[in-house]
Amino acid sequence: MTTPTYTRADFQTDQEVRWCPGCGDYTILASVQNFMAEMGLPKEKIVFVSGIGCSSRFPYYMNTYGMHTIHGRAPAIATGLAASRPDLSVWVVTGDGDALSIGGNHLIHALRRNINIKILLFNNQIYGLTKGQYSPTSELGKRTKSSPMGAIDWPFNPVALALGAEATFVARTLDMDRPLTQKILERAYRHQGAAFIEIYQNCNVFNDKAFIELTGKEERVHNRIDLRHGEPIVFGPDQVKAVVLRDGRAQVVDRASVDPAEILVHDETRPDPTIAFALAQLSHGPHGPTPIGIFRDAPRATYERLMADQIVDAQQRSGAGDLAALLRSGGTWEVE
Repeated sequence: MTTPTYTRADFQTDQEVRWCPGCGDYTILASVQNFMAEMGLPKEKIVFVSGIGCSSRFPYYMNTYGMHTIHGRAPAIATGLAASRPDLSVWVVTGDGDALSIGGNHLIHALRRNINIKILLFNNQIYGLTKGQYSPTSELGKRTKSSPMGAIDWPFNPVALALGAEATFVARTLDMDRPLTQKILERAYRHQGAAFIEIYQNCNVFNDKAFIELTGKEERVHNRIDLRHGEPIVFGPDQVKAVVLRDGRAQVVDRASVDPAEILVHDETRPDPTIAFALAQLSHGPHGPTPIGIFRDAPRATYERLMADQIVDAQQRSGAGDLAALLRSGGTWEVE
């Protein structure tokens, strides 16, 4: 089959893109469209599935197949699609409210089952579509229309949550960092299994500059920890800070204060997610030193492959299935 040649324009639709001016979603859309053009996969083999929220308008703006589904259920619908059509590249677009509130159960089960879907979670730490209520990732004390005295809910750490569900690919990027976003999208696409990408996305209307510590010109050099596989984790001006592992916890230290051998070397392929989880706990939200990049890429058998193997095994053991015989097998009862 000839590899198609696309440009970003090939993935743009005739729908007016309707997000607030300055929304980070515009940059994410551009990053995804550019990546799709470079991927070389026929558009007919790509599906975007979304739930409800600002981010969930995505399928309208992608010239591929797509479904705008119901609140929080995009991972469930994508699961059915990926299981029945393993030849498709299935992408879920969701937000912190859609995925982590009403959709939390569907998210973690899609990850633990290792369905071959790619989940993009836009995290702006606020409910944007419903006009500025606090979300499952809003920081403690956040004052919003629904929390005028300050939020008292402890927020989710999406990366830690995904690692806790033993997702086989977990990453974090920023809406404005298009090169890193496209690199992570490529890695997620090539990963066989569930891929979870948290994207810090600025909502300039209801939660502007929530990620200034990672995006501000002066602030980011002190707080952004770039994870690079096989390299010591160091950061800061002139790389003066380092990350070490002590008593099972990742800690930030002055680089000059420790033996170089003590500095943690990032290994995204480690089968055990414990150290990746420790890195995720360095920050709870984008405050202070925060890791960015790929936390984990440790493949295991996908749900689809295990299901296909099981079907073949069942056919070899007993031949073609007999539904009538199954219904009469005695596993029924009568209610009088």
